[in-house]
Amino acid sequence: MASTQSEIEIVVDASPVAAQEHRRLFIIVAKRSISSVLTRFHAGYFRISLSLGGQTLLWKTLIDPSHGSNPPWRLLQTLSPLGFILLWSLALFTNVLLSLLYISRCFFRFRMVEAEFLHHVGVNYFFAPWISWFLLLQSAPFVAPNTVSYLVLWWVFAVPVVTLDVKIYGQWFTKGKQFLTLVANPTSQLSVIGNLVGARAAAQMGWKESAVCLFSLGMVHYLVLFVTLYQRLPGGDRLPATLRPVFSLFVAAPSMASLAWESIAGRFDTASKMLLFLSLFLFASLLCRPTLFKKSMMRFSIAWWAYSFPVTILALAATDYAEEVKTGIARGLMLLLTALSVLVFVSLTLLTAFNSRMLLPDDDPIVCLSVHLPIT
Repeated sequence: MASTQSEIEIVVDASPVAAQEHRRLFIIVAKRSISSVLTRFHAGYFRISLSLGGQTLLWKTLIDPSHGSNPPWRLLQTLSPLGFILLWSLALFTNVLLSLLYISRCFFRFRMVEAEFLHHVGVNYFFAPWISWFLLLQSAPFVAPNTVSYLVLWWVFAVPVVTLDVKIYGQWFTKGKQFLTLVANPTSQLSVIGNLVGARAAAQMGWKESAVCLFSLGMVHYLVLFVTLYQRLPGGDRLPATLRPVFSLFVAAPSMASLAWESIAGRFDTASKMLLFLSLFLFASLLCRPTLFKKSMMRFSIAWWAYSFPVTILALAATDYAEEVKTGIARGLMLLLTALSVLVFVSLTLLTAFNSRMLLPDDDPIVCLSVHLPIT
């Protein structure tokens, strides 16, 4: 009996028309993905580069051999400089990537950028890219403060900060208390931090007059802003619950002021110590009120990165304080805050990696203001 065999014939359509159709579909999907990213992306994502920049500056300080050989410096200076260079390179790559994304958003989603600029929270994050670049400049392993390249880069980063100052501080001055009460929120302190970071960078290259100018500009408006936020006048509480991690910026502003004045004065003097103690008080006040952040911690948000930068700057100020007073309590405080800074940074990095699908949510408070606008 003859056996029969069944054959299955598989036909693959490899015609040029089919290949062209596949390429067309791929291009459509890619364009939609890029369009979605540009729509949901905003300047608030520079919180990540702020955190990375602060970490690089902290670790550059810790491995600096000028701190001497007393403990705990011997332990910290055993850290490989190669690790610091890798961290700085990661921070540079992240800031470049975020900057390119935002430049693309300015070209293709200009109406959304305009709406963000008019948002009482979103406008303050326009300072964040320049603060990040200033932090990278101060921690750069290849650019010394006394070089021409450092001076040129300082001007490139300082001009946008001063320009934004004129816009924001000018509104506060001309429109008065009622306007400031309505728009003031913890993220408004980013404008102050931008001036203070620029002042520290100027002082490091010997430009004391420019440093004092930026420092005074930042601190005068910090006092006005601090009193306004401290009073919590009716109508001024317009911060969404998901953005409450930005309350930690109350710690960052006086900490950065402490570091900036140290660079201007040449030592960690009484004024720097007073600003550090104010930062520690505000930090303790926030730690004692965990319910303030309860709603914002229910679901992962990019706003969580707001925790890292203030703790890092506080640890950096505590490090310089410990080097000045050389007491056991100061060194213990420095080690505690440094360990907390690293723990927060590593935790946020892992949480971001595990929740990558939630990085660009549709219900972001800043994006929700502008998504309804027509795209030109």
